[in-house]
Amino acid sequence: MNEFGQKGVVPLAERLSLSPKESSALSGIGTTSIRAAAASGALKARKLGTRTIILRRDLEEWLSTMPVKGKKAVG
Repeated sequence: MNEFGQKGVVPLAERLSLSPKESSALSGIGTTSIRAAAASGALKARKLGTRTIILRRDLEEWLSTMPVKGKKAVG
């Protein structure tokens, strides 16, 4: 253990970088959809060796680009 504590101590909601599985847990979107969005480039992902890393801000940006479900116009 170092002066900052163990790796697992930082709550998921406060992490700066996430795995696809963690991104799925935080967003409520399936891991398959997260991986597909990363593979297509819609969700910016980075590689650290063999690991796929998604920055929290990139996940939030991707979520904000999803279509908004609105009310239908009454005509």
